[in-house]
Amino acid sequence: MDAAGPPAATGFGAVSLDTVLAGALRDSEASVGAVYLLPPGEPVLRLAVLSGVSRQTAVPWTRVALTDHTPVADAVRERRLVWVGGQEEMARTYPRLALMLPYPFALAAAPVTDGTSTPGGLVLQWPGTHPPHPSPRERAAIDTACRDLLALLRSAEEQGRPLAAPREPRILPPPRPRAAWPAEAQSAVDFAERLPGGCCTLDLDGRILFATTEAGRLLGADVTELLGACLWKVLPWLDEPVVEDHYRAATISGQPASFTASPPAGPCLSFHLYPGSSGVSVRIVPAALPTDPARVLRPAPPAEPGRAAVLYHLMHLAATLTEAIGVRDVADQAADQLLPAFGAQALALMTAEDGRLRIIGHRGYPSELMERFDAAPLTSDTPAVRAMTTGVPGFFPTFAELRRAYPPAVHQDGMGSWAFLPLITSGRPVGSLVLAYERPRPFTDEERTVLTSAAGLIAQALDRARLYDAKHRLAQRLQEGLLPRTLPCVPGLDVAARYLPAGRGMGIGGDFYDLIRLGTHLAGAAIGDVQGHNVSAAALMGQVRTAVHATAGAPPDEVLARTNRLLTDLDPGLFTSCLYVQLDLAHHRARLATAGHLPPLLRHPDGHVEVLDLAPGLLLGIDPHATYPPTEIPLPPGALLALYTDGLVETPGADIEDGIAALAGRLARAGTGTVDEVADALVHHAEQSPARSDDIALLLIQARREGG
Repeated sequence: MDAAGPPAATGFGAVSLDTVLAGALRDSEASVGAVYLLPPGEPVLRLAVLSGVSRQTAVPWTRVALTDHTPVADAVRERRLVWVGGQEEMARTYPRLALMLPYPFALAAAPVTDGTSTPGGLVLQWPGTHPPHPSPRERAAIDTACRDLLALLRSAEEQGRPLAAPREPRILPPPRPRAAWPAEAQSAVDFAERLPGGCCTLDLDGRILFATTEAGRLLGADVTELLGACLWKVLPWLDEPVVEDHYRAATISGQPASFTASPPAGPCLSFHLYPGSSGVSVRIVPAALPTDPARVLRPAPPAEPGRAAVLYHLMHLAATLTEAIGVRDVADQAADQLLPAFGAQALALMTAEDGRLRIIGHRGYPSELMERFDAAPLTSDTPAVRAMTTGVPGFFPTFAELRRAYPPAVHQDGMGSWAFLPLITSGRPVGSLVLAYERPRPFTDEERTVLTSAAGLIAQALDRARLYDAKHRLAQRLQEGLLPRTLPCVPGLDVAARYLPAGRGMGIGGDFYDLIRLGTHLAGAAIGDVQGHNVSAAALMGQVRTAVHATAGAPPDEVLARTNRLLTDLDPGLFTSCLYVQLDLAHHRARLATAGHLPPLLRHPDGHVEVLDLAPGLLLGIDPHATYPPTEIPLPPGALLALYTDGLVETPGADIEDGIAALAGRLARAGTGTVDEVADALVHHAEQSPARSDDIALLLIQARREGG
């Protein structure tokens, strides 16, 4: 793999992205940098440019879902600078990332944003010796880089050439303190050859760029055999996770590292790693055997190259799957990790449903081909079906071997070898996993074992995800059944309602709204929020809505008082806020009463918006004797009343009164469009805001203008 990556794309886009990142690294003195781009309409950040670490190290993070709990996803989603000052803070805040990279370093992730949209993110990283807080110079460098990236992306869009992340991230060549004069090269070699012990230079991918004669002698190989090869791949006795782990620790933390290894012949060797921006200098010297033999890396039998990289990806897969919340998420995570870990080019994930094997996710295969294989009966004799029904994996190094086992097989995918793995959890088969390789491939015993183990991890995650999806569908049906399917047509009123479930969880909560036609010129409207985000909250919400609906003909204070007495009798252990409005269209008046709910907004016909100050009332379900004083307001033609729940105005770390004021401002700026257009504008802003932990209900009521 070329450390410099594929050639930079031509045109100002690629060059400018590289230039901005290089400038950020220079001005902030960071050792690692990355630029992520967010394609329009996609919920996944894609790594576009990388500097300071190998592509292999960055593979697990080339695609980052916006919902992931990672620094760059949090920064882009919440439009804020994320700073992680050290290893302890990383473990506390981002345990999954700390598990994968258990090394000391400081990290900053910043959004590329104009406050309305966020098309990307910037990540910078410093060695472990960095202070726990960013300096003013570093903050300025981050701000400048984000502004430059935003200007670049906007300019590209205006010119009709929007920038997109390449299929593989570009790897910037490492900065060097200075270029060597030709006459210096031989002198540098002579200098290194005179030093005691051996030494070599590795690039960021671990490949040997220079080695002294003594280094070759100590390692038991000719220097010409070493040059251009990865240290732990050219020497099988160094192909152990601990070797690559120490190398990764040095490059990421920016601090020296060392380990001891014992070659098949010769003395025990001590390796001392000194990292820099362009790679690692390694000093190799004979070492006395440590008193603790367990500290010595003993020779291992020859293994499939890249054992450490495979384990690295499997650890990331295991950690990632613990946060997968749906079947689609599991399929994406499996493809993201397994394909690069095992060098496969295609993957298909299948589950058993209604006597058939359904494809629920794939990568590297065209959709048309997957449609042909989808829904294969479990009675058919195919490798995928047999793997699931028998629990025995099938490995086929060539198509000829596959054809011998399954004579009817037709070579349709153009691949050269396949692994068909059963997905089994708690002794139950739940599906199959297919990995395909472009060329024939012998599957070693070790690789077969690791692939089977990976399939077990995916099976467990898939089983949990299917249960989650089933509960989610049930929650959605319950929510849809409890909320009004349509709002009644009330002469003289234009109305619009919106409901958005919380960003995470089961997607069910206690927010509700209702509009009730009480007569030719009389209507009632209600909005409320039951404490909690579960089935119990939704069930109580249904009871509250029913109680309000049943008493809606009474004055607002009486409606809330009766509903409150019902809730205190039920004693559900949950409290409810509620706002009830009685609309008198004949006299252009409205009477309102509140039970601890957020104040409604009134947009007057002239366009200015008022936050209504209502007489306070206690939450429903606390005191059976509570009263709810009504407030009467004029509702002239053209006036618009906005009722909402706290999910629309709450953001992390901000005062809710500021959120209400901001909502009032957006309502005032929404213009004179229809109520549906206004509702869409208010909800769209909420969807683009930081991660929501609460549901959103919105009910807009506008008194129709004369002749409207």
